Amino acid sequence: MIKYLLKKEFKQIIRNPFLPRMILFFPFVVLLVFPWAANYEIRNMNASIVDNDHSSYSRRLTQTIVSSEYFKLADFSSTYNEALKSIEQNKADVIIQIPANFEKDIINRNGTKIMISPNAVNGMKGGIAVAYLSQIVSKFNSTILVERFPQSAVMSNSFIQTDSLFQFNKELNYQVFMVPALMVMILTLLCEFLPAVSIVFEKEIGTMEQINVSPVPKIVFILAKLIPFWLIGFIVITIGFGVAWGVYGLVPNGHFYTIYIFAFIFILGISGLGLVISNYAQTMQQAVFIVFFFMMIFIMMSGLYTPIDSMPNWGQWIAAFDPLKYFMSVMRSVYLKGSDTIHLLKDLCILCMFAVFFNAWAIISYRKSQ
Repeated sequence: MIKYLLKKEFKQIIRNPFLPRMILFFPFVVLLVFPWAANYEIRNMNASIVDNDHSSYSRRLTQTIVSSEYFKLADFSSTYNEALKSIEQNKADVIIQIPANFEKDIINRNGTKIMISPNAVNGMKGGIAVAYLSQIVSKFNSTILVERFPQSAVMSNSFIQTDSLFQFNKELNYQVFMVPALMVMILTLLCEFLPAVSIVFEKEIGTMEQINVSPVPKIVFILAKLIPFWLIGFIVITIGFGVAWGVYGLVPNGHFYTIYIFAFIFILGISGLGLVISNYAQTMQQAVFIVFFFMMIFIMMSGLYTPIDSMPNWGQWIAAFDPLKYFMSVMRSVYLKGSDTIHLLKDLCILCMFAVFFNAWAIISYRKSQ
């Protein structure tokens, strides 16, 4: 019986001129475009320079800042208040004030301070601007120290020094961070949306009436709906692996079979949710709007853009019921850390509970009398 139901499902998918194209081309488009546009790197920030020293060293520092890939020169301001107007008019993102006697203090080794005043309306952007400028100034300071006082290298052990070591992503390449998460988003969009409109589509064309009067058990019908989308999900994630390797040179530090195990559970769970939606929706418009509602919550609370730990407590509680959060964490762990199933056992158990809950709900909510 299930053999004929599966045959019907695959025929419906193939006969639709839109679905096969979306299944094949959607992963390519998302993985080729989003990692370049959706990342946490902020470049081309406009800087307003207030140079109160007008010395060779202050000009050299200005050139160092402007020549970096993160800042552009918005203007030279004669006073801080004048630079502040550039901030208020959105012409500048950060003010860099170089004090008087800047060069003299460096030569005399008296110490000097540079004031950095970012526009903190966008708090993340302001914090990143300060971090970037601090690094630039630190490198400039080291360069001047070596040039003018090479003997200070002998004395350097009298100062506290810090070294930064970035684990798992030493180049701080956000594409490495984003691509695995985008694969999860692609799976969710396809494997939730397509099942959600599947039963509704059959309601609208009238084939559900024939199935309702047939002796097909509910569990067999739901299983026949799940298996095609489970196979589609495996095709989509395999395409994602190919694009990640071919375009970005990314291969997981862990094993592919670990990802496939979690993908198997995740696809069943998210497809089950799609079937639940289709059982309750009476029209295609209702199904689309409900899917859109859940997708917005899932994506925003998954940690794709905002770290879960940075959310307020109530936000973290909501995120705990988001299946994307767990599979996204798994993908990043396998790709970046090389984690295996044993290390990710907690996430596996939670995803299994989601899969059982949503599919049981789909079976119970399907009414053959509708």
